[in-house]
Amino acid sequence: MSKRYKQLLEKIDNTKSYSIEEATSVVKDLKSAKFDETVEIAMNLNVDPRHADQMVRGAVVLPHGTGKTVRVAVFAKGAKADEAKDAGADIVGTDDLVAQIKEGIFNFDVVVAAPDCMGLVGQIGRILGPKGLMPNPKTGTVTPDVATAVKNVKGGQVNFRVDKKGNIHAGIGKASFDTAQIKENLESFIVAINKQKPASAKGRYIKNAALSLTMSPAVKLDVVALADIK
Repeated sequence: MSKRYKQLLEKIDNTKSYSIEEATSVVKDLKSAKFDETVEIAMNLNVDPRHADQMVRGAVVLPHGTGKTVRVAVFAKGAKADEAKDAGADIVGTDDLVAQIKEGIFNFDVVVAAPDCMGLVGQIGRILGPKGLMPNPKTGTVTPDVATAVKNVKGGQVNFRVDKKGNIHAGIGKASFDTAQIKENLESFIVAINKQKPASAKGRYIKNAALSLTMSPAVKLDVVALADIK
């Protein structure tokens, strides 16, 4: 363990579960890297994703964005392609975009698709799926309104999905954000998670949660308080 990391640990009370207000303030004080670190939320949910009715996934547009520049590729044709370009899409295409992806060229971070292009996207599902890039109606990335989807993604949309062990991890801002911006982004993310609570999930839904920066130790959050954020 580095001297720097030990010094950061001393700023955190590991016996305590912090409120959102306290955690955002503490995490701001943990900045130590020379770059603008990402503020990250890690959670463990009391769900079993092996059951379809307990799969937690969705998307939320954060009020202050993520602080990250996101490149968007859109599968669309005709008027929808023009709408996507006007909305700020970085790449718009159909067969040419399929060919590019098959060649292993990924100069984008998110894929959006108009419903009439999903047949094309299906050809490269085995490539996009493992990379977490497959468009999905639940995250708003398969939609006839491609312009809004592009604006949402560019404006700070965060997609989330539990892994096999019920974990969710997401970037919700930057260390350069002020505490109010981090707090509001975090609350919006928690609201979105709570909305996705499966009816079949029993007991405490959020088992544990922590806030951190890219290079910092984690600040434990009070999960009882998180359950009340609706």
